[in-house]
Amino acid sequence: MIRIKFSLAIVFGLALPSLAFGEAIDFTTQVKPILESTCVNCHGPDDADGDLRLDTRAHALKGGDSGPSLVPGKPNESTLYTLTILPEDDDEIMPPKGAPLAKSQTDILKKWIEEGAPWPEDAELTSVPRMKFEKHIQPIFELNCITCHNPDSKKSEFDMTTLAAVHETLEVALIPFKPAESEILVTMTLPEDDDDLMPPTKQGGPLPKKDIDMVRMWIEQGAIWPEDLKLKARSAKETGRPPSPDSLALVEKIRTHILETSKITEQGAMKAYGSKVPRTNADYHMVPIKGGEFTMGSPDDEDERRNDEGPQVKVTIEPFWMGKYEVTWYEYGPYMITPVDRYKDGAKKAPAEGDTIVDAVSMPTPPYTEMSFGMGQEDNPAISMTQHSANKYCQWLSAQTGHYYRLPTEAEWEYACRAGTTTAYSFGDDIDDLEDYGWFYDNSDAKYQRVGQLKPNPWGLYDMHGNVMEWTCDQYDPGYYASLEAAVSSPHKRITSLYPVTARGGSWDDDPEMLRSASRSGSSANWKKRDPQLPKSIWYHTDAPWLGFRLIRPLKVPSAEEMYHYWTSGVAGTDE
Repeated sequence: MIRIKFSLAIVFGLALPSLAFGEAIDFTTQVKPILESTCVNCHGPDDADGDLRLDTRAHALKGGDSGPSLVPGKPNESTLYTLTILPEDDDEIMPPKGAPLAKSQTDILKKWIEEGAPWPEDAELTSVPRMKFEKHIQPIFELNCITCHNPDSKKSEFDMTTLAAVHETLEVALIPFKPAESEILVTMTLPEDDDDLMPPTKQGGPLPKKDIDMVRMWIEQGAIWPEDLKLKARSAKETGRPPSPDSLALVEKIRTHILETSKITEQGAMKAYGSKVPRTNADYHMVPIKGGEFTMGSPDDEDERRNDEGPQVKVTIEPFWMGKYEVTWYEYGPYMITPVDRYKDGAKKAPAEGDTIVDAVSMPTPPYTEMSFGMGQEDNPAISMTQHSANKYCQWLSAQTGHYYRLPTEAEWEYACRAGTTTAYSFGDDIDDLEDYGWFYDNSDAKYQRVGQLKPNPWGLYDMHGNVMEWTCDQYDPGYYASLEAAVSSPHKRITSLYPVTARGGSWDDDPEMLRSASRSGSSANWKKRDPQLPKSIWYHTDAPWLGFRLIRPLKVPSAEEMYHYWTSGVAGTDE
């Protein structure tokens, strides 16, 4: 049930449009979401159509083949604005695919440019999925909200059937560009035992994280809702969206299995071990990493250092086991390819009577091409999976083994990579030694190599430098370290959007500086640019044949809610 809260806006019947009361446009909360969801995918660092990039202010001012895209103070001379208000059938309208921008969005762009187009110098935009109401939001509302929130309901006075009804019955329910102030979203994120959770626990709440994240992104992008569209309550079958397999209830069952199985609770009892994936008999090996403190990031004088590697900060890490090798095709292949028919979210279409918690974990739909791209499988590192797919593999393995596996945080990954060292690489600063420890552009023969062939780092971990870049479970933020407090313990940058997410270690296709212990990379929608599926797959990055992952197993078993966060964080939206 939406909480009915009253404000002056409701009492006096005042509207709260994004341009109310002559307020200045805020770049971060109003302009940035519009540009990131409609422009940067085609005009970013990896794909600058028309030689135009819109990921930084400098690039927007420079423009492309058609001249400057942004002329501060002059919206009618700024193609960033003028091309968005062209007739829908005009070949030059931007964005060229999907619905045109709403007037509320173009009005914001116009007013922002009139105000001088203020854009923080350090603000670099990244591509995020564009939320489309009919495709992404309408099914969520009709499946979970409209049964109670309609004009005929006796359960609630709040009407969600039309945009006008939302504003008439509860103005603060939906405030464009302000998700944290929009009651529709706030009530979706309440604790499970809160009476105001929407939908209530008895009616299927809380919603899956991916649904909540789509609602959040939709509001961030302006909460565009066609005025003439009226919603009606539907069942999962009618909306074409079966209940998500990625539920907290499933995670709670897996956690119970883990608590019954994993008996090691003290760091002193941790030992290296080799094991087999129960359902496939594939070998994998884990190395104990003692907890401790290290300095995260690179010093100012390190060769090839980039700004996102600092300022350095002291970090304390709790103990964990880490994969001795990158996850191989032996391990990952049987998870990726199964004979089971699945929905796009990985749920089984025909659950069987004897299914266990392992069978309930979502698994990938079949890839459209051979995913090693001719480089070989077996004991080579598995590649090209999305972070979501890597997360689900961790959950699948955990459900089988009774041990809690997930992806490492950035801090955990760098701590393990450095292995007590403070140099550019875990073996020192001399690039001439790199060929003994890592596969990179100069020695890889233009492909990844079998895991474990070169020298390990001081803690016995192989291929931490190069071979394949490795997923972490952190959102990529170039200013992340500056936000951390001194001597922070086990930091984690929680994921709130699909892109960018941090990957570490560099790859077989990179130059030496990308293999340094402190080097960071952020994921991009262009990593699946050539995926022919519409919508693009949530499982594969077809343009990232240099991307893989490595397991960790924390000594401390977290709450079910934390497990759920880690295992579902890779889907902030299911469409590119």
